Amino acid sequence: MTPDDHQRVIDELQTVIVETQATIDRFETSGMSETMPEYYDKLLSILDSAIKQQREHTQEMLSG
Repeated sequence: MTPDDHQRVIDELQTVIVETQATIDRFETSGMSETMPEYYDKLLSILDSAIKQQREHTQEMLSG
């Protein structure tokens, strides 16, 4: 991948991170994190995965 490709993926992952965090915040505020724990856990997994992928692309872009 070119640095531009990595940056594009990093930017898209940032959008996923921000939107997922906003959804997690709404879940916590409304109490859905307790009434729907399986969905809350899935959101946390999505957030974790997006952060890890973003970190990987950042490291590849900086080392490439």
